[in-house]
Amino acid sequence: MARGKGAVTLQSSKYDLFAGRVFSYGPGIAQVITTEADNPFVKYFVDFIGHDASNMLQKFGPALGHVAQVSSPEVILRIFEDLIKNGQTGSPYTPLLCTAILQQLILKIAETSIVEHKHTTAAFYTYQSSKEIIRKNCLTLNSLEQIAEECRIDGAYLCRLFKRFDNQSPYQYLMRLKMNVAAQRLQSPNTSVKEVAFELGFGDPFHFSRAFKRIFGMPPSTFKNLR
Repeated sequence: MARGKGAVTLQSSKYDLFAGRVFSYGPGIAQVITTEADNPFVKYFVDFIGHDASNMLQKFGPALGHVAQVSSPEVILRIFEDLIKNGQTGSPYTPLLCTAILQQLILKIAETSIVEHKHTTAAFYTYQSSKEIIRKNCLTLNSLEQIAEECRIDGAYLCRLFKRFDNQSPYQYLMRLKMNVAAQRLQSPNTSVKEVAFELGFGDPFHFSRAFKRIFGMPPSTFKNLR
């Protein structure tokens, strides 16, 4: 699950679905997946066959018909996107690359899986809710203080949640979202770097350029010329 909410029923056992939930099923595993109408989920999935992949899944999990919770959904999501990108190339190396990425995906899920109990679930839900608020308001938020105020949570505690369940701080997550929006805006031939900077809340275009370069490895002006 990338975002949103829903539920899955596997072999008559029902589990809530939200960002970071991972589950598996196969032949003979009855499953029903539903989504909430007011907060529909986005789900990534991969179909695979073969004894090696099946054995890895059984060994590292989640086993068929079971659900796991990962502490770093963004990491898992990036691996899924890498799998999709490589699967679309159609090169002679595509099958080998996708096999290797699938193995990485299963191992990373195992590495980042957390044992759930009441306290962990409550903290993780707060973390996920905060991430969703940041995502929805990334164009207007510009500092950790604003993030904490919008999420109605203490900034220090929010940072601890991100340190526990993610590999980035709340502010770094905000900057990544902003720069993704900036990259889309810069593809328009009628948009200048300065205009995009001000649109995203940067009073100083040089600050915007440094932030953009940290994410994409090049200044926004160079990125725009390449596009």
